[in-house]
Amino acid sequence: MPSYTVTVATGSQWFAGTDDYIYITLVGSERCSERTLLDKPLYNDFERGAVDSYNVSVAESLGEVMLVKIEKNKYWRQDDWYCRYITVKTPDGDHVEFPCFRWLVDDKEVILRDGRARLPQHDKTRLAKEHRHKELQTRQKNYRWKEWQPGFPMSIDADKHKDLPRDIQFDCEKGMDFVLNYSKAIENLCVNQFMHMFQTSWNDFADFERIFVRIKNTISEYVMQHWKEDFMFGYQFLNGCNPVIIQKCIKLPDKFPVTHEMVAFCLERDMTLEQEIEEGNIYIADFEVLDGISPNGTDPCTQQYLAAPICLLYRNAQNKILPLAIQLKQTPGEDNPIYLPSDSQYDWLLAKIWVRSADFHVHQTVTHLLKTHLMSEVFGVAMYRQLSAVHPVYKLLIPHIRFTIAINTKAREELICENGIFDKANGTGGGGHVQLVQKAMKSLTFRSLCFPDAMKARGMDSKKELPTYFYRDDGNKVWEATKSFVSDVLSIYYTSDEVLQGDEEIQAFVKDVCSFGMQDFDYCEFPKSLKTCEELTEYLTVVIFTASAQHAAVNFGQYDWCSWIPNAPSTMRKPPPTQKGASDVTLIIESLPDRGRSCWHLGAVWALSQYQDNELYLGMYPDEQFIEKPVKKAMETFRKRLVDISSEIKRRNEGKRLPYYYMSPDRIPNSVAV
Repeated sequence: MPSYTVTVATGSQWFAGTDDYIYITLVGSERCSERTLLDKPLYNDFERGAVDSYNVSVAESLGEVMLVKIEKNKYWRQDDWYCRYITVKTPDGDHVEFPCFRWLVDDKEVILRDGRARLPQHDKTRLAKEHRHKELQTRQKNYRWKEWQPGFPMSIDADKHKDLPRDIQFDCEKGMDFVLNYSKAIENLCVNQFMHMFQTSWNDFADFERIFVRIKNTISEYVMQHWKEDFMFGYQFLNGCNPVIIQKCIKLPDKFPVTHEMVAFCLERDMTLEQEIEEGNIYIADFEVLDGISPNGTDPCTQQYLAAPICLLYRNAQNKILPLAIQLKQTPGEDNPIYLPSDSQYDWLLAKIWVRSADFHVHQTVTHLLKTHLMSEVFGVAMYRQLSAVHPVYKLLIPHIRFTIAINTKAREELICENGIFDKANGTGGGGHVQLVQKAMKSLTFRSLCFPDAMKARGMDSKKELPTYFYRDDGNKVWEATKSFVSDVLSIYYTSDEVLQGDEEIQAFVKDVCSFGMQDFDYCEFPKSLKTCEELTEYLTVVIFTASAQHAAVNFGQYDWCSWIPNAPSTMRKPPPTQKGASDVTLIIESLPDRGRSCWHLGAVWALSQYQDNELYLGMYPDEQFIEKPVKKAMETFRKRLVDISSEIKRRNEGKRLPYYYMSPDRIPNSVAV
């Protein structure tokens, strides 16, 4: 009597094991096995991290083993089980791998296909086609689109984390509870002693050190020591938390009437301002997106304010970026002076603080939330809805979607919801952050997510002009490495552009992103179909880069750059000044966040900057979705290239007082998960 050896691997995460009954049925090209209970007498099967083997006897050979059906039935209470993979050893000695990497919940079954990646047009048998069709039908019922706010990218239809499909929930929800994590951060930072004085102001800048001193690192301490200096102000536009705002100034906008006479004393090349612009030495940071955004009004006892400043920046002879002029509102006028380095110490400092506060708001809501978190969720939901688990692009993308939908759902549940944590500390809380995303969506295009294109569009692509723009340099290296890896994998399955054009699933995926995820907004310019393998390579590079490198670049430096609160105020409690000569230390302190909001802010940037336990970094793929040797070779090549990039960055950073490592691959998690 022929016998098949079935090996079952249980996940190693918390609660992965089960005491429920597990049954298996082997589906062959000629016949099926009997439904068989997997059980070893006097042995505790399916423990967390276990790999168990069983024999399945059959009367006759099954032919080619095409599917494995797993069923879980309740023993005494429902006990979820996470199955990593199943391998089947045939009577002829062949080993067939069936990747699973999913949860079995309730009394439900899972049907697995072997681990070979296949395009839909390569499925020839009725059995394979039916399985693929039913899989996507089920997914489309479980992964539904929903508009959380008008004008937002679409998100998953789930109000709470517990409503999500089990496969995309966190392994341990408590670990990503925002309220719990922020409260823990505040406690760890020893700042909870100030919370009872929520609305009281600090006395002076030294007071901020009382909450800052608890946790320091090289960069945050350097920021505290040098935050008032112009070079530090300018440097952050290149390599701080939000290195995507600065752009080459081709022509001074009419709304920002800076003259040569105003800034002549700052120019070092014996040229006029107009000549400096022509030579490419002038840059601009315009926070127009904040114009008209409602400030936080959730606390009737504390008025909060926003500004939409414009800042002119100068690349001096030493290639440092320095501020030349600042206007705090978009419309010029007598009540909207242009602040200059030649103004009084406190006028100039307060103007720079207003710019830093505006930069904080745009960073948190647009650069971070919208352009990494929400966009990665759009790609993730569309992937689950339109790509079968045997599709090579599904296998390629799944590590880069890990926990993203879960973290975003938790954020909508606790962080950016009405009366959420965002409202406690941020000047755009109480609805302003929603307006900001809605406004920023109008300039979010597909090309703006392509790293080289985004650099070129801002005129920031020349290394010769800005040799210390490390975000650009490291980002380009990671982009090219990722693109090369994607190309290597795709070339295994797509032998021509015609094969891509005939792939119904990939075309449905791309269309779902544009027509549903981006709501078919005319201005988003996302493709609805792809005609060439080169287009698909770029598209998937955008997906992976956005979820990994771009998110790492704008997320994990938050404690470094924002923990010194005067350098990144989360709110301002006095209106922008309307005339020069009125600023002093008292006005600045009264403008900065009060004690309570400072504590919430510090806890937030600390919590958001922490890596997860057992983090998976770019190039790490412990779940072997692919079994093909050419793909594994491509992965190894990718990892080697990433190691080389990390080594280059490490060498460059040696001895630097402000090392830049956010784009170092060994610090880039695979996905948006925090």
